[in-house]
Formats: sequence, C-alpha cells, structure tokens
Amino acid sequence: MSTHDLTTLRSAAAEIFTAAGVEPTAAVNVADALVEADARGIASHGLMLVPMYVDRLLAGSVSTSTHPVVLVDRGAMALLDAEHALGIVTSDVAMALAVDKARQFGIGIVNVRHAFHFGGAFRYVQAAMDAGMIGIAASNTRPLMPAPGGATPVVGNNPIAVGVPGPDPVLVDMALSEAALGKIRLADSEGREIPNTWATDSSGQPTTDPAAAIAGLLLPAGGPKGYGLALVVDVLTGVLGGGGFGSAVRGLYADTTVPNDCAHLFIAIDPEFWDTPDAFAARVDALGAEVHASEVAPGVDAVLLPGQRERESSRRAHAQGITIPASVVEALVQTAQRVGASLPAELMPAGSRA
Repeated sequence: MSTHDLTTLRSAAAEIFTAAGVEPTAAVNVADALVEADARGIASHGLMLVPMYVDRLLAGSVSTSTHPVVLVDRGAMALLDAEHALGIVTSDVAMALAVDKARQFGIGIVNVRHAFHFGGAFRYVQAAMDAGMIGIAASNTRPLMPAPGGATPVVGNNPIAVGVPGPDPVLVDMALSEAALGKIRLADSEGREIPNTWATDSSGQPTTDPAAAIAGLLLPAGGPKGYGLALVVDVLTGVLGGGGFGSAVRGLYADTTVPNDCAHLFIAIDPEFWDTPDAFAARVDALGAEVHASEVAPGVDAVLLPGQRERESSRRAHAQGITIPASVVEALVQTAQRVGASLPAELMPAGSRA
C-alpha cells in the first residue's frame, strides 16, 4: 500500500486515457471520477478500473466519442444514444441535460442506451445537488443475481443513487447486490477472503473465496427486495430506453471486443417548483437533525446520514492523499507502459526511476 495525492493520481490516469486515444478534457473527467471514487472509499469504482477501460478502448468496444446522439428531446424527457462511448463522459452530458430540463419543467428525465460503465453513480446525483436539485441515477448490468428460488443469473446488481441537497445533504449510492462485483474483484486481486453473505460459487453454495464468487452468483441485498428493485432498474434503463437489458448486457471483463451495451437513467427534480429553496433546505435539515439526535446503540458514537461517511472520507483524502493497494499501482504502471504514457516518478517502481 502507498499513499499519493489526488493531483498525482488524476494526472496519471488522465495521461493513460489520453495515450489510449481519449480527448484530453474527457480523459481528465474520467480520471477525476475514478480518483474521487477512491477518495470516497469506493475502491471498486476507482483506479482499479483503468486497465479494463483501456483494454476496451484498444479493442474498440468502447468509443472515444464525447458527444452522445440525441434521439428524442421532448419536453421534460430525452433519449440519448451513447454509441458505446465512455460512460462517465456521456453520463456527465446526460445529467447536465436533465438539470437543464428540470429548470424549465420542474423535472428532467434522460435515458441513455448503448452505454458503458459509468463508474460511481454518486458523481451524477452530486452534479444535480450542486445545482440545488434532487438527483437520481441508475444503470443496469449484466445478469449477476438469481430470482428468488432460481439457480441462474437473471438480473444485474443494478446500481441506483439518490442525492438530496441541503445544509446536511443526503446521498444514497448502492448496488442492489449485497456487495458490488468490483469489491469482490478487488478482494481477489489482494488475496483476501470475502464475507459468505456476498455471493455463491457456481453450484449455488455461499463462499468466502472471491475467485469462486466471480464464477458464481451475487446475492441480492435484502433477498427478494433487492431482486425486485434490481428488476425495476432494468425496466427503467434498458427496457424503457430501448437499450440492452437482461442477457443483452455483456460483462465488463468478458470479451473486450463486444460492447457492454448497458443503459442509464438520470433524473433531476427542482424543489423550487414546490417551495422556496430555503424552505426545502430547512426541511431537509430538520429531518437530518432528527436522525443525528436519535439515541445510539452501545459502543456507537453517532448515527450518520447516507453519504456522510463517504464525504468525510473524501475530505480526508483531499487533505492527506489516498492509500492505493500495490496491485492497483502495478496495474496502472503496466497499462501506462502498454499505451506509451508517462507516469509521475512516484508511481514508478524504484528501479525504473531516473
């Protein structure tokens, strides 16, 4: 493990993406999204994704385009075709459009089809929150979880995030499996076991072996509740927008020449259409105050609002840097060498420094 400042890590990732053919501004935005995920303590959506993104860029299943095609733009709703471009790039565009529509209509809903992995969903709801709006972002993934009583995967661990602005903001960002597949891949790369509540092996037996879990099935959060919500997200993303859904969505780590073909949904809601911004913020603050004032269980210092722990992690990271596993740093170095990118000296192996 080694600690690095965020600027160094952003620069390294941006250099790699630029060398892989991504337009420089887009490369910086993708790098920023991944580094911020690490800063928030969501390593499964951080820099560990760089090699996979680059593999797909080089194989051609991810496009270097930065402008999704507008298929429908009608009132408060729009439908975009990402044409398999980097999901972070097209999702930034989609949420910005949803926010613009919400300013006009009170709500903006943008669906994106033929899309690619968009990283941490928190990024897009935070963009809506920064505009004073409630934000919702969701995506579907390849089938990873069974239906209750089933033995084959039929629905993805589809992530959904909701962000509420205010003096003490609320930000829920979760996959609908007990744990994100990225967390299991990270444990596998670090040689760690996983809790036996996260996944099963290929025979359907709970496992602590991350490699067996990757070959097996993820378990839905809350059992049938998580399964039901995941199925609904598949409807609101791929089914609604005419994009990939169910088995049409392909694995990120499968054949890198075949597009991921997931779908996204972005919603922005302007509270000002109901009341003044100050009045809404006061009610959000009052709700948060009730939560913080609640009695705590033995051994617990305080209860937190959703997203509070991640915000505090990000503040520390911006001040102190991020501790990155050696396996992730090594993968960054190898990927940089593959595309001919120059990395900051502190990330290079000691023997290769000038």
